[in-house]
Amino acid sequence: MTQPKDAVVWVDEVDPATAVAAAGSKMGRLTELHHAGVEVPPGFAVTVEAYRAHCADTGLDGRIDEVISGLGVAPDDAAVEKASATIRQLFADTPMSDELGAVLTEAYEDLCLRRAEVNVPTAVRSSATGEDAADASFAGIFDTYLGVSGPQRVLQAVRDCWGSLFTGRALAYRLRKGISHHDMPIAVGVIELIHARASGVAFSVHPVTGKPDRVVIETNWGWGEAVVQGVVDPDHIEVGKSDGRILKYQVANKRIVSAFDYAEGRVTEIDMPEKLADRKVLDDEQVGAIVEAVCAIEKHYGYPVDVEWVISRHRRSGDPVCIVQSRPVTVTSGEKAPTAYDPVANAQKFVFSGKAIPGR
Repeated sequence: MTQPKDAVVWVDEVDPATAVAAAGSKMGRLTELHHAGVEVPPGFAVTVEAYRAHCADTGLDGRIDEVISGLGVAPDDAAVEKASATIRQLFADTPMSDELGAVLTEAYEDLCLRRAEVNVPTAVRSSATGEDAADASFAGIFDTYLGVSGPQRVLQAVRDCWGSLFTGRALAYRLRKGISHHDMPIAVGVIELIHARASGVAFSVHPVTGKPDRVVIETNWGWGEAVVQGVVDPDHIEVGKSDGRILKYQVANKRIVSAFDYAEGRVTEIDMPEKLADRKVLDDEQVGAIVEAVCAIEKHYGYPVDVEWVISRHRRSGDPVCIVQSRPVTVTSGEKAPTAYDPVANAQKFVFSGKAIPGR
């Protein structure tokens, strides 16, 4: 039985030059941002090589190939969805080797030690190597699991993320393009789920008009999933880049909040406490910190960016905000970001307690 020498790489330790190859696109970008001085969550990636070893050593490779070969040349949607469900169930039912499970358990326990917390809640998220390739449009079609705590739940979520390489959309796309899944292995990120006071998204250009003179922020209390799912009307803020002046602050009537349910061990949507619904989420200092981070990321990459951010409950005035994801802005006024990132990125699914819901 083969085991990769480097089944795990840490966001703050892996070489940014090799991070994407080892840890996939999403986690690789977090490493790049960390080395650029941006605040990102602590965590590690279960590497591409760990995925490859798992599939080879457990016989999954042969079983997956058998299912896919049975589809023929031009399968219909129903056949693809059935094959997807079969393959994903294979991943769910196939345990890791004791050796690999021990490595990942040790990494999770190390994360708990680093954070001085028992059973740290995490975001377990897919990070495919070809997700942002110039000739493929896979961004947004894999899964993320939020609020996963405890080593056994983390191991299961990793396997489920591996299985999401074979969602119906991903499988159908590869079949149409003649891309083998063997050429697109997947890594998985396990990062701390930051205890959020407020969260949201921010764009370094106006996402509708494409105006590059402002940063646009949308925010809500708690975690940002209610914002990215579109189930809450968030506060809307526009800030001038040249002078940091707040051009617009629209306080919304926010009826839903994403909060961590400690009894269930997951993030869930609940009714907003009445006294917070119409209250302004961000003060001027917090707005400034978000703008500073977004502009720094735009400068680092050299193109407009769409950023997901979190303000920790423990953040003090003057501290940076935490960036949990960054991608190019894909829709502006007639301009296309100078990257190959897919415009359907906003279709990504987040999964809470086994239920997939629309998100980013």
